[in-house]
Amino acid sequence: MQIGRVEGCTRVCGKSQGYLGLPIRDEIVNCPVNGPGTPQMVSAWIPTPAELEALNKGAPVHVIILGSTPPPMLVEIGEVPR
Repeated sequence: MQIGRVEGCTRVCGKSQGYLGLPIRDEIVNCPVNGPGTPQMVSAWIPTPAELEALNKGAPVHVIILGSTPPPMLVEIGEVPR
């Protein structure tokens, strides 16, 4: 997957630490577990043509998180580009 630029990006994380840099959009949501005013970060990822072909054939999406304690997270599909 290639890093995309999420619509409404508010900052780029990780670049100063030597990573490519991940554009994110900061949001506040009403979470049923953590309550109103819960912060969340949204990033965008664009599959390469080969990855898209694999996804269309049923390959799963793997989410890899560095560390040993994963934070609560969601994986979803964004809007179709115009």
